[in-house]
Amino acid sequence: MKAARKLHNHKDNQKIIVEPNYNSNMNFKETDAQVTTRTYDRDVIEEKTGNLYESIVIMAKRAEQINQAMKTELLQKLDEFASHTDSLEEIFENREQIEVSKFYESLPKPTSIAIKEWMDGNIYYRIPEEEK
Repeated sequence: MKAARKLHNHKDNQKIIVEPNYNSNMNFKETDAQVTTRTYDRDVIEEKTGNLYESIVIMAKRAEQINQAMKTELLQKLDEFASHTDSLEEIFENREQIEVSKFYESLPKPTSIAIKEWMDGNIYYRIPEEEK
């Protein structure tokens, strides 16, 4: 087992660089990540880094990236339905917008996708200060 790296304070985790370990367009729509809550073995989570906290920080950073991508895509799709004049007809006729919103609500949460990527070894991370 690797010697555990010690992160001295919360600012140390800001130095970790996280990227997907595969060439993708963040295709979160086709993931098989859990939609419901699941318990994971902490030894498996910390296995790659030797430090549970560091593993969680890496997954959290990846979840933030996924969340940002999901939010950007959703806003782009909803922007197609935006109208600059509000009429009563448009409010009732916008069923497509509701369907798009429901679809995004049914997707696994970004945290679940990040955990799945971590467990599958699909997250690349590095700590710049250790590269020296």
